[in-house]
Amino acid sequence: MKIEDEIKQKAFNNEYQKAMINIVFTSGWLEYKQTHFFKQWGISPQQYNVLRILRGQNKNPITVASIQERMMDKMSNASRLVEKLKQKKLIDRKECKADRRQVDIKITDKGLNLLNEIDNYMNELEQIMKNITNDEAIELNRILDKLRG
Repeated sequence: MKIEDEIKQKAFNNEYQKAMINIVFTSGWLEYKQTHFFKQWGISPQQYNVLRILRGQNKNPITVASIQERMMDKMSNASRLVEKLKQKKLIDRKECKADRRQVDIKITDKGLNLLNEIDNYMNELEQIMKNITNDEAIELNRILDKLRG
C-alpha cells in the first residue's frame, strides 16, 4: 500500500519529504510487527536485541555501556532493559572484579535457550519482507546505508 493511502495524504512538498515520512512510518510499522512477534516469548524487540548482543559475546561479560553502544535503538534505556532481563533470569549481572564501579552482564543458559527457540521462528518474522525480492532488499540496504552517510 502506498504511503499516501496509509496516512491519507495526497501530496508532499517533494520526494525527499515523502521518503522521510515513508521511512518513519515504515519503521513504526516494523516495530509494531516485531513487538507482536516477540510478545509470545514475553520480551520486547529491545530486550531481544540485548540478548543477541550478549549471545555474541560467547558467555564473556560485557558492560551496560558496551551494550548501549551496540543497540539498534539508541534511545533505549539499556540499564532498564538489563534489569528486566535479570528479573526474568535471562541474564546475570555481577560486580566487575577489576573495577568495582563497573557491572558485568552475561547471558544465562535460560537466555540462550530462549534465543535458540526464537531462532526456530525467525523465518515467520522475516516474512514481513516477502513483498520485496532479494535484489530489492540489497538495493534497499544500499540506499539506507547511503542515507546514513
